Amino acid sequence: MIIEIGHLSLLLALTLSSFTIMISTLGYINNWLNFEKLTFSLSSIIFFILLISFLSLVYGFLISDFSLITVWQNSHTSKPLIYKITGTWGNHEGSMLLWVLLLSFFGALISWFGKHLDISFKNVAVGVQTTILFLFLCFLIFTSNPFERTDIFFNEGKGLNPILQDPGLAFHPPFLYLGYVGLSVAFSFSVAALIIGKIDSVWARWVRPWTLVAWIFLTIGIALGSWWAYYELGWGGWWFWDPVENASFMPWLTSVALLHSALVTEKRDSLKNWTILLAIIAFSFSLVGTFIVRSGVLTSVHSFANDPTRGVWLLFMISLIVGVALVLFSFRASELSKNITFSLVSRESALISNNLLLMVSTIVVFIGTLWPLLIEILFDEKISVGAPFFNKAFTPFMVILAMILPLGAVLPWRKSFNLNYLKVLLPIFLFSLFVGVIVFDIQHNNNLIAPVGIILSVWVILGAWSEFFVKNKIFSTSYNLVFYRVYHMRASDWGKIIAHSGFGIIIFGISSITAWETEDIRVVRIGETFSVGTYKFTLNDVINKNGPNYVSTVGILNVLDEKDNYVTTLEPEKRFFPTQSITTTEASIDNAFSRDIYIVLGAQQGEFGWVIRTYIKPFVNWIWLGAFILSLGGMLSIFDKKVRIGIASRKEQVV
Repeated sequence: MIIEIGHLSLLLALTLSSFTIMISTLGYINNWLNFEKLTFSLSSIIFFILLISFLSLVYGFLISDFSLITVWQNSHTSKPLIYKITGTWGNHEGSMLLWVLLLSFFGALISWFGKHLDISFKNVAVGVQTTILFLFLCFLIFTSNPFERTDIFFNEGKGLNPILQDPGLAFHPPFLYLGYVGLSVAFSFSVAALIIGKIDSVWARWVRPWTLVAWIFLTIGIALGSWWAYYELGWGGWWFWDPVENASFMPWLTSVALLHSALVTEKRDSLKNWTILLAIIAFSFSLVGTFIVRSGVLTSVHSFANDPTRGVWLLFMISLIVGVALVLFSFRASELSKNITFSLVSRESALISNNLLLMVSTIVVFIGTLWPLLIEILFDEKISVGAPFFNKAFTPFMVILAMILPLGAVLPWRKSFNLNYLKVLLPIFLFSLFVGVIVFDIQHNNNLIAPVGIILSVWVILGAWSEFFVKNKIFSTSYNLVFYRVYHMRASDWGKIIAHSGFGIIIFGISSITAWETEDIRVVRIGETFSVGTYKFTLNDVINKNGPNYVSTVGILNVLDEKDNYVTTLEPEKRFFPTQSITTTEASIDNAFSRDIYIVLGAQQGEFGWVIRTYIKPFVNWIWLGAFILSLGGMLSIFDKKVRIGIASRKEQVV
């Protein structure tokens, strides 16, 4: 009965969304206030109906209702409870239901938190959001219905892909989807502004917090995915430039550009057309990511589906959504342009440079991701574009971006560069160079990656704090006044400093592990001792264990430092899942502040020999620490009363 309620709820949501689009359109065209207000109520009702539908599917997984094809294909009675729940969105159909639930959720949020928005604008924005929801509901119901039943009775299911049976998968997809779908709000606001024909600083003040929320979720989702791949897949890396990794990275890059562009629009009432275009592009890349994951056009361990029919549907939807927005933009762009003058060396110029670098970087990732598909279509040849291409083509733009970032922190709006700013930046630059020279001197090789990366890291981190010193006049006024200014700093200023510092920490982590990582692969006999870096490893034994729904082979290794002091015992595993007949590799990792010891158990060689892969990974955890600090900076900015959603003055209504 509960499953039928979920299915009916899905169909009811489709009906109500079509009705909401009609009400929103009539309300706007005829200026019927009651119709426009009804749109807001309907958007909330649709969300709660889809929530019922989603919870019904979760219930189906919990009770192992194998009459549902989705449950039969992605669950098993022996699975632990947490993986029965996460199995709901660990497949194409369930994840799409989560996607439409979040689309409706953000539509409802516009209705709930847009109290000071102009009624007409808010109505159009909710209408656009509901139109996107309607299209995805059609796709879900007609091509990927999660409540489709089978006529065959099954006592047992096929089970969830073993590599997805991990706690990280309980959080990674939902956070990522919140980021993907969150960008739909900026898209809906932009299309609504194009329809009504007015974009100003107040509009940008509304777009920026919604984009910030989506960016925070994307940052957390990408970091969780990277961390999960690092410890779960057993290949020892934290980023593979996999097509689906790139699919999440592209909207992240464009959302960063959108945040900075919206800031210029808000502060200087300029870059309106560019900000609108970025909002459209950012959500477009979210849709492209959906296409890559679910169409089967590109091979990836993250792919949910391999169905050309679904791919055609998605391609049609993306073309329709993005195409209409771009056509509307082409008609309105000339009406919205406004010439604002500013100096070549100013904060506006720094932010524009930031935008250009981010967008060129995005194009590089986009071309590298889709190039194999294009070559296959045009020449019927299969090629692969891997990490070497992305590292060489993408990294230079990030280096330039890191160099520019501190300049934008201290440069004034519109005004020319003042030599007084050198008093702050020059010592930071010289100190960064000094640190880089020291690192180059003490490292054991002549690799320039780490010194250059650390120079950029120190430059970005201290440069982020330079604005703190300049704005509060730390060295040129009394301590009481300094304390007063620091105490009254806006949350968004603190957020910017912390976020940029997080970016600098990520640079440090990436450059350190790239330059100094140690890797060793060898066959080790039980009882044998070997050395990697400054550590000694002894393979004490290899034993078998039974898990809840798998059997595992576990290696037991003692780790000593160079002075023969005990460090830890590591137990890498190979797990065999009988239901799916799949073997997975579980790395064993000893985490520390300055390094990870990472060990993987390979195949057996002879009677007592085993392949052991050992990595010493310096400062790898700083990558995820930096991502956490980066997202923390975004969270702090949300608490700024001038940024937080829904606080715009009633006198400053959009439109």
